[in-house]
Amino acid sequence: MRRLVDADGLPGRFLLTGSLPPIDTHSGAGRIHTVRMRPMCMAERGVVEPSISMRAILHGNAAIHGTSPLTLSDYTDEILASGFPGLRSLASRSTGLALDGYIDRVVDRDIVEAGHRVRRPETLRSWLRAYAAATATTASWETVRKAASGQRDVPPSKTTTFAYTEALIALGVLDPVEPWLPGLNHFETAGQARKHHLVDPALAARLLRRSKRQLLTGDDGAYRPADGTLLGNLFESLVALTVRNAAVVADARVSHYRDNKGRHEVDFIVEGDGGIVAIESKLGTEVRAADVRHLHWLRDQLGNELIDSVVVNTGPDAYRRNDGIAVVPLALLDA
Repeated sequence: MRRLVDADGLPGRFLLTGSLPPIDTHSGAGRIHTVRMRPMCMAERGVVEPSISMRAILHGNAAIHGTSPLTLSDYTDEILASGFPGLRSLASRSTGLALDGYIDRVVDRDIVEAGHRVRRPETLRSWLRAYAAATATTASWETVRKAASGQRDVPPSKTTTFAYTEALIALGVLDPVEPWLPGLNHFETAGQARKHHLVDPALAARLLRRSKRQLLTGDDGAYRPADGTLLGNLFESLVALTVRNAAVVADARVSHYRDNKGRHEVDFIVEGDGGIVAIESKLGTEVRAADVRHLHWLRDQLGNELIDSVVVNTGPDAYRRNDGIAVVPLALLDA
């Protein structure tokens, strides 16, 4: 293919698919453009007709309107159903088995094919479960590493878990949100930790063996190095998937903000050519003053550079609050 491209540089002649090329192949530099393909987000699943455009929000002219029929139970179903297209038509038990097969493939073959030796596959599975438990948090790697020890007295080594992390990110299994580092004086205390996410929240739920009933009743088990409810964190991961897919279309970048003392944090910072949109994820239908205080703080810091502030929730209606913050049901958010 490299020789054919060199002989005729007409673009669009080849479409290459896969997570990583085989070892020792040509990098494709100057010839291949990489496009990240994530699982389907809410808008792409066709559950509800979306009415609010991320591109319009970034341009500062979004009409915040629409109604979603989805309830918290429906969003929980969507978390567990996965955004992988091939799994969407399966029954819940078959979806779980397919997700198990995906995880087994990653552990037993994909990491090895990417050039990493896995001496103890169960150690890698334990580390993946610990990472899943830390979904939508900035839990330290040491915390995740210790959680991966399970019944063992000695957790996996730092060298081992670092190699796992980098390999799984390269394979697209882990999809952390990078920290926002604006470099402005009033953000000099910005934290530099990634926020942990798997590529699909269904994978995290499956790794932790959480059912719909357990998620809705708060029966999360003891295996979590994180604050808040597991369902809330998995919902934020579904929001992350939707925001990222929409941002790709708008040619925007997505990160998160948290200062190094935890005093201020914003779930998503979306940066486009015209400025910044701040987004908070909220598991619930009501948006209270406490839910938007970090958005108000960021508005005070950025002034006109902040185009809009949004709370994405599980409620039925899209509207603007009196303070100008948009409230958007996740099902209504599109590119």
